Amino acid sequence: MDNNHIIKILKLKYIAIVGLSNKQHKPSYQIFKYLNRNGYDTIPVNPNYRIIENKECYSDLDSVNRPVDTINIFRKSEYVLPIIQSAIAINAKAIWMQDGVIDKEACRVAKNAGLLVVMDDCILRQHHKLSVFLN
Repeated sequence: MDNNHIIKILKLKYIAIVGLSNKQHKPSYQIFKYLNRNGYDTIPVNPNYRIIENKECYSDLDSVNRPVDTINIFRKSEYVLPIIQSAIAINAKAIWMQDGVIDKEACRVAKNAGLLVVMDDCILRQHHKLSVFLN
């Protein structure tokens, strides 16, 4: 993946985290905390919670009532396509599928809709690596 492509996504500040857990040992929670500490406005999305860390948790992307730039996906690959379709419907700019989340068809759909896409990679790892380029 081209670093310039990743940097464009990392410069977007409103990130919906789909599949966020409130369990501190889970990668989604750790990345949520990291993004919050590093200047991002995170939006929890998980129908199993109402609040995570004092932030309203939305049941799905369609119920988010504020702008979202990036959709960070922590769901199994077979659930990605409907998330991408919702991302397109809410005018998101980018999709980030975390490590192990792979759906080539959903990736194609997102790119055809004009979204920036990263698949099977960790946003925290890339932010660590490229943070010097984000100011």
